[in-house]
Amino acid sequence: MSLESRLWGKAAGLGKDARGADHRHPLICHLLDTAAVAEVVWDELLTVHQRSTVAEALQVSDDQARALAAFWAGLHDIGKISVPFQLHRNGPKHGGKLLTQPLSGEPGYAFGAGAVQDRQSHEAAAHWWLVGIFKEIGYPSSKRRPQSQLSHAVAQLLGGHGGRFHPVVYDKDSRCPAARHPSMGVGSWEEQRRLHFDEVRRVVGVRSVPQGRMTPGAAVVLTGLVTLSDWLASIEEEIRTRLRDEAWAGTPDDLDSYWQIARSAAPRLLQRTDLLGTGFARPPEPPECAGKPGLGASMARQVPDLVAEHGPGMVVVTAPPSEERTEAALRAAAVLGHAAGARGLFYALPTGSAADSHMTQVHAFAEQALTGPWRSLLLHNSSRLKPAEAAEQWAHANAAGGVSPEPGEEWAPTANSWLNSHHRALLAALGTGTVDELLQAVMPVKFNVMRLFALSGKVVVVDEAHARGAWGHELMLRFLEWAAALRIPVVLAATSADKSVDAMLAAYRHGAGGGREPVMQPRRSPGWSFVDAQSGGGRLPQQPADAARASTLSVEVVDGTPYGAIEAALAPIVAAGNGRAAVYRATPAEAIRTFHLLTKDFPALSVTLIHEQMRNKDRWQRLAACRGAFAPNGGVCGPSVLVTTSMLEHVRGLHFDLVLSGPAPLAALLARAAQSVGDRSRLVVLRANSASALDDAALVRRTDLLLGTGRTVALPEELPLVLDEVYADEFADRLEWPAARELQQLDNQRTVREHKASGTARWLAVPGPGELDGDLGLLSRDHTGMEPELLSSVLGEDVVQVVCLYEHGRPGNWVYLLEDGVPERRLERGPRGRPVPGQLVPYLIPVPKRLVEGVEGDANSAWRGMAALKNVLRLNLKKSEDGRWVYTGPKHRFCMSEHGLMINELP
Repeated sequence: MSLESRLWGKAAGLGKDARGADHRHPLICHLLDTAAVAEVVWDELLTVHQRSTVAEALQVSDDQARALAAFWAGLHDIGKISVPFQLHRNGPKHGGKLLTQPLSGEPGYAFGAGAVQDRQSHEAAAHWWLVGIFKEIGYPSSKRRPQSQLSHAVAQLLGGHGGRFHPVVYDKDSRCPAARHPSMGVGSWEEQRRLHFDEVRRVVGVRSVPQGRMTPGAAVVLTGLVTLSDWLASIEEEIRTRLRDEAWAGTPDDLDSYWQIARSAAPRLLQRTDLLGTGFARPPEPPECAGKPGLGASMARQVPDLVAEHGPGMVVVTAPPSEERTEAALRAAAVLGHAAGARGLFYALPTGSAADSHMTQVHAFAEQALTGPWRSLLLHNSSRLKPAEAAEQWAHANAAGGVSPEPGEEWAPTANSWLNSHHRALLAALGTGTVDELLQAVMPVKFNVMRLFALSGKVVVVDEAHARGAWGHELMLRFLEWAAALRIPVVLAATSADKSVDAMLAAYRHGAGGGREPVMQPRRSPGWSFVDAQSGGGRLPQQPADAARASTLSVEVVDGTPYGAIEAALAPIVAAGNGRAAVYRATPAEAIRTFHLLTKDFPALSVTLIHEQMRNKDRWQRLAACRGAFAPNGGVCGPSVLVTTSMLEHVRGLHFDLVLSGPAPLAALLARAAQSVGDRSRLVVLRANSASALDDAALVRRTDLLLGTGRTVALPEELPLVLDEVYADEFADRLEWPAARELQQLDNQRTVREHKASGTARWLAVPGPGELDGDLGLLSRDHTGMEPELLSSVLGEDVVQVVCLYEHGRPGNWVYLLEDGVPERRLERGPRGRPVPGQLVPYLIPVPKRLVEGVEGDANSAWRGMAALKNVLRLNLKKSEDGRWVYTGPKHRFCMSEHGLMINELP
């Protein structure tokens, strides 16, 4: 029997031939395309460590590992030789009839009704069928525990190229998979699978039969290589350049010729990704200041020697938030990246706003530390729709802040970039985003292993690593286990050393193969430590870091009405005609009201407003302006104040003489107070103001009791002591009975919430690398009752992206504008009347889901049918009698203005 070239692998988006029939790309061609791309990915994109991880696991040479990787990549879609796929109603047609329909009437291709009813995917079909054929050609196998041997491991890996691995296939099923899944077909269906298998193996030139085992690290690298190769080989406009004519028969000579075509096209495919050529330069010699006291000097003096002696690993920095700490973390990342041969960096922060604010500093670092071309993406909830377009908009918004649009065009991929996709974006050489992009790598979400693969070639920096609560802490521990197992260099930055930081050190050490003995971060602030990824050995610095400059934080707690307290605190600044202040409010609505009152009551005061419920572009532009105005030598003249919310507490580079805040947990207050600079920084806490609904009531109460009417804290020496004091178990013992009883009740509620969150996170997280026992299906396991809402709640408050559109025209002939009074900013439509998602990125507004419960919005079926827009709530605003643009929902009234989105509950 000869190979059947009519079996198709790709058809969508390939156009039609002269007869009006859909073009189809033969399956064997797509398999060879993918194998050819895999060779280039191996050569050009994988790091030395990634390649050695695979070769050592398989117990073969590097060249043999390369050939096996290409061979396996070429088998990923062999499950498409099945009845449901080849005869799918959406397959290639001519005159309304499937081009493969004649197959069903030919001898050998007959099938029963069960084949049509069977819903097995082509990915799962590949897994089921390949287990047996790998066993036949001599791959190690096991009847009792198939997942422990290579024959099953490779089959399961290839079956997971669609983003999810499938459960273990046991021996009785692998012997005759069509008995359980009739959709696979028998007779000629089986013969064609074997022919395709043999021809891919022959053409690629694989002769070796590996006898090793699939380690977790090798599985991550190979899964990433196969999936990435498939994505690249599936680029439609490139496939159109390689289409075969109808007379092409797929003979061995045809396949040998096509293999050369595929190989010549593969480098061009990889060049489209903007992924090639990035690396870390050799770090410069420690600066002259390395001999002086201070965090940066201590690390610059010792980290390079530790890394040179023990290899890359994890550096943990504990110090008050500052630009100095960020610079020290990035310098450590440069040392680790060069030593590891890493191809990029991902900088993770607690919030999207913090990520926005750090991009300038991260880019400045990249210009010095990275070699070759590098592409930067912005990755957080508000940018996830189109990461490249978000980065491009950020660049233009920050043009006044030192990042000009022209250089921005060089590092921000264009809107139609191949990287401009949520699942691909983490592959970019430089990423700045939120920590949930890391945490999803250890949650059973689609393509979680691709996240691990993308990060396995980078350095990861996690700023404020402890700022995600019980959920985030448990998931971070699991991520650090995987990071160490994959030899990912990591830099963690935290405000102070505590048990949670110790647990992170221990998790990385355990993942690297070290024991479970406790590892302690130096309690002295500032401090740092190092764990190598090779052995998990803890290497504390020989000399703890001293503070370069001590300072004093003065905390004053005031009673009275919140706005009255704000007026009183700002009055001296206004009277002096000079000074800068920040006012933190609990909600965007409070921030907007405070902005209006201050503008009215203090005409001489320059007031700036930033909050999370602004459009992306407005928020980026205002933040860029603030970085200039509130810099140490900022351009603002006269008295000025920034009114904001907790979204800015992790932002660096803003400097104030005075910070005002409502009640909050002590850690949050200290993060805000860090923006008050000088030898005597000042924080005023407005006791009568309401705390944020997201803040823990017990920690807010403990903070209030600890501060009393005020307190002075010597920084950085007393910082760890104060934080330990607010968390102390015996805190309530020194209180009077009513207050102690109230606090105990709040503490009990917090304990229950944290235990529930920690337990659920442990239940939800994927197993650690040492717990897989060969079964990759555990990385994609579904839990009964696990809904998308649960996944998003683990990552923080569930957020919906809202886009507000303005009616323009007349009834019955409305045109919807993205900006009020700007007709050229109308909502564009692409093919089939669908909106273009990328145009919405600058206008998205993140809103807590609880505030839009029951709001259906104004999206039509075309909008709702697009996966990219399923979480974007469209509101068509109407002009009210008072001239404001509003939308009225079942429970809330939405009002959009230049100051952002106001959401008021209806009476």
